[in-house]
Amino acid sequence: MKKCVVALLLAVFTGFCVAVSLCVNVLSSQTVFAGDNVFKIVVDAGHGGIDGGVSGVNTGVKESDLNLEIALKLCERLQSFGFETALTRKTKEGLYDTTAKGFKKRDMAKRKEIIEEESPALLLSVHQNYYPSSSQRGGQIFYLKGDDADEKLAACLQTRLNALYEKEGVKARKYMPAEYFILSCAPCPAALIECGFLSSPKDEKLLCSEAFLDRLVSSVCDGVTDYLFSQA
Repeated sequence: MKKCVVALLLAVFTGFCVAVSLCVNVLSSQTVFAGDNVFKIVVDAGHGGIDGGVSGVNTGVKESDLNLEIALKLCERLQSFGFETALTRKTKEGLYDTTAKGFKKRDMAKRKEIIEEESPALLLSVHQNYYPSSSQRGGQIFYLKGDDADEKLAACLQTRLNALYEKEGVKARKYMPAEYFILSCAPCPAALIECGFLSSPKDEKLLCSEAFLDRLVSSVCDGVTDYLFSQA
């Protein structure tokens, strides 16, 4: 019996040591890509202004508002990890100078300009999904088609989102390649995060919950650190 107890304590201690080691790696991982510079992550809150994106089926919550709320939380959480962050959009307004024809193109051009000026090590673009059927649920990651670094980041983020939604009885989703303009706006790994389906009443309810958004943000941050570990 004593041998079993000792073995158990040893296993617990070993696990603790590994956890400490991982925490140290998280704190030092920001130098993996950035050298002596602070590791910077740009967080892009999709849509804004008259471009509200999709809306919740029950509450009518606008995607643009949710994106901003999540982006702000994400920046705060990443900063607590020691990362430097920057936002493309800091308010509910869009990034165009006028609502005249072509405002969406000007909005995206401004996002590209901000990203290039910040010269980040990672880019995360926050969005909400929508589908004609309310049966589709869960978070999904999109990465720039043909980019290996983007795909690795997407895989890490998708694993964490799947684990988050699994607790809500949602089947795992697959990260997917795409050719979204925002993903090509920075010479660094980038991912577009569809946080959930506003076409699903169940996802919508979760996404309108402060507690769930906090867990969502934590999952994304864990995905980022998982990616950094994989590159160390």
